[in-house]
Amino acid sequence: MPFSGKSASELNLRLRRVYVLYAAGFGLLILVLALLEVLGMPRNWIGYIFLLVTFSLYAGIGIVCRTSDPAEYYVAGRRVPAFYNGMATAADWMSVASFIGVAGTLYASGYAGLAYVMGWTGGYVLVALLLAPYLRKFGQYTLPDFLGARYGGNLPRLAGVACAVLCSFTYLVAQIYGVGIITTRMTGISFELGIFLALGGMLVCSFLGGMRAVTWTQVGQFIILIIAYVVPVIWLSIKFTGMAVPQISAGVALEQVARQESRLLDDDAERAVRREWQARADRLDGLLRTLPGSWVAEKARLRDRLAQLNAADAPMLEIRSVERELDAYPSTVEEARTRWYRDRQEFRARAQPPVPAATPYPAVAGNGSPYGTAAPADSPSAAAPVPIDAGREAQGQGSQRANFLALVLCLMLGTAGLPHILMRSYTTPSVGAARRSVCWTLLFILLLYLLAPTLAILVKYVIYTHLVGARYSALPDWVAAWSAISPSLVDVVDVNGDGIVQLGEIHMGADVVVLALPEIGGLPYVVSGLVAAGGLAAALSTADGLLLTLSNALSHDMLYRVVSPRMPAARRVMVSKTLLLVVAFAAAWVAARRPADILIMVSAAFSVAASSFFPALVMGIFWKRANKWGATAGMAVGLAVTFGYMAHSHPWLRELVFGIPPTQPLALWWGIQPVAAGIFGAPAAFLTILIVSLLTPRPDPATEALVDYIRDPRPAAALDAPGASGPSAR
Repeated sequence: MPFSGKSASELNLRLRRVYVLYAAGFGLLILVLALLEVLGMPRNWIGYIFLLVTFSLYAGIGIVCRTSDPAEYYVAGRRVPAFYNGMATAADWMSVASFIGVAGTLYASGYAGLAYVMGWTGGYVLVALLLAPYLRKFGQYTLPDFLGARYGGNLPRLAGVACAVLCSFTYLVAQIYGVGIITTRMTGISFELGIFLALGGMLVCSFLGGMRAVTWTQVGQFIILIIAYVVPVIWLSIKFTGMAVPQISAGVALEQVARQESRLLDDDAERAVRREWQARADRLDGLLRTLPGSWVAEKARLRDRLAQLNAADAPMLEIRSVERELDAYPSTVEEARTRWYRDRQEFRARAQPPVPAATPYPAVAGNGSPYGTAAPADSPSAAAPVPIDAGREAQGQGSQRANFLALVLCLMLGTAGLPHILMRSYTTPSVGAARRSVCWTLLFILLLYLLAPTLAILVKYVIYTHLVGARYSALPDWVAAWSAISPSLVDVVDVNGDGIVQLGEIHMGADVVVLALPEIGGLPYVVSGLVAAGGLAAALSTADGLLLTLSNALSHDMLYRVVSPRMPAARRVMVSKTLLLVVAFAAAWVAARRPADILIMVSAAFSVAASSFFPALVMGIFWKRANKWGATAGMAVGLAVTFGYMAHSHPWLRELVFGIPPTQPLALWWGIQPVAAGIFGAPAAFLTILIVSLLTPRPDPATEALVDYIRDPRPAAALDAPGASGPSAR
């Protein structure tokens, strides 16, 4: 697997043989486990085997590809063919958000979820046109390397390090959290143990071989995750529609879903359920208005109720239910205010009628609700409804369109500025290969994204036709299994007490749709293990890329370039590996704390990239007049605007930063949700770079020559690299 010292044709031939055998071996593993399931192997063992085999594969590649050579460790020796670099980049990109979140968001919000598909894929068009070829022409190892060489001095480099750490660490925590959820469901072990087991799998690869090991591991992970996505969708399609082409079967299923939604709008039982949810919301509204007195009175009411039940020798089930309510009762008035507010928002969302399939811009509802928009967090933890309250409730259809377009643009700019994605431009043999690599990446991503709407439709078809109308006494096993992990993932409650499941009584988090797909569709458990292995591959591949970005930014760009420029190459690699361990355990520690709102962290990662790296890189490539003062000020202003808007427009952040309770109305700019905060930060950064650069001295001639060199269409070998700090055609 090291592939060292081989010609391009020999390398391609050997890679083809290795990965064909790899894919065939994984397919054989699936068949063997399917046979063992038929023969009676316990389900937990299937999960253990998937986990053990995949981790062993990734660890094996890491061990074989171990290296201490800086060029190999940082950029895989710059000889990864475009086709395989495209696969690795696709795996690097297909995090838990893509693998799990896209289909889940389309399930929960319909057409509104296409903003993520359009934004994420559109971002790669910007990468191919504006960034990848020029970064590869420049050479070197990292994005702060480019900022330091292009703008001159350590100030822009350190600004790039700070942005890389902010962007990548928040993204990494979300990945590790997702790994914990998937591992727990896959094997039954505890959440915390699942996190640290998965952490070991990540570290064996990235610690030993850096980008060299991560690249070839990510190619293998892409093969696993695409098999894990395609197989269940095709199987489900054949099972319920008899068609092997999922996109065609989705059209048939969509007609059934639309008819069911139209019927449920006027169904008496559904209306009764929605009235009950509204009554619960109104009751909490009354409690919120009469705080703090209601906090005392409600607790006294529960105690009196428990005493009455004990005195009347009531059924133990009722007594235990009231005891649980008392145990979980808010300990302070402020805790009661926050919890009752969030519950009220959720009840209001569930009181809304189902969104007809033909409505292109549904009203925004709570996160994960089947009645409105749910943005995909990058892990299965974006559980709590995001209370947007007055700002959200006043939005009309025009505001929904504005949010849709703002989110698309923010995700495009953020994707084009993510450092762990742009770093892959450095690993290709040439500028042309870098451009072709992005095209392959887009093609490989589309393999998953074209199936995501089909998956969402098929799952909704099964829910509408098999779960809605079922008796609570005969609920499928998957409902209890996923509810046990967290009610925010799956929650089915008999609100009106008729013993029949209504749509309004079903809550499915967006992040559970893909993971529970095989169980929802009644497929063999080996398919559930396969999907979990795919989700794990998606999370690990992105986490590996993020870990390298963080450790390289701290070791190469800060310690080596700024603190100790004379550091030997071997020590630089060792320092990078040490920092990689520190960053990995720090992220695992944060993820193990089960952060309350991963959604804001994920959206922050894209907004940081959109408002910092993207403007500085684009202006640095296409405007020679941009200087270090403008770039540094632009990145600072972009981040300040982005975080300022998030802090004022997101209830959780606003309470954390300013101590303002979430019950207070939000002030949204033009009705734009905080998930698209980068839409304000990016223009501010561009404008600041322009103004400050014009008010300060222009760059020196060597820097302008570097810009000419990067933009010159001729191959690097035909040109002279301008300056010692300039590009390298290594």
